[in-house]
Amino acid sequence: MAENALADAGFLVAILTDRDTNHRWACSISERHPPPWRTCEAVVSEVFHLLGPSGSLSFSQFLIRETIACAFRLDDNLEEVLALMRRYASVPMSFADACLVRMSETVPRAVLLTTDSDFRIYRRHSRQVVPCILPD
Repeated sequence: MAENALADAGFLVAILTDRDTNHRWACSISERHPPPWRTCEAVVSEVFHLLGPSGSLSFSQFLIRETIACAFRLDDNLEEVLALMRRYASVPMSFADACLVRMSETVPRAVLLTTDSDFRIYRRHSRQVVPCILPD
C-alpha cells in the first residue's frame, strides 16, 4: 500500500540546496518517495524564508509544477494544532511542526520526510509515534 509523503521544511531545503549536509540523503529519499509531497502553508513559508531570494525561484517551480501540494486547512484543525503546541511547549514545537503532526493524524498512511529529530519526540493521537524518515 502506497504511503502519502508529507514534507517538512528541512527536507525541502535539503533537496533544493546541493550545499546542504542532507542533500544526498534527501535526493535518495525522493527516489523512494516521489512527489507530489503534501505539506502545509506554514512549511511553505519556512522554506521561502530559509532559502532566501536565491532559492525562491527553484522552490516556486516546485509549487507551480505541483511537486508540493498544500493539503491542510488550519480552519478545520486549529484547536488540535494549538493543543499540540501547548503540549510540546517545552520542546518547543513550532507552528509548522504542529501542523505536520496534525496532518499525520488526518492523512491516511502518512510518512513524514524531515531532517528535524524533534519528530521523534512528538506523538500523534497522544501516544503514537509520528511515522517519519530522517537522516541517519
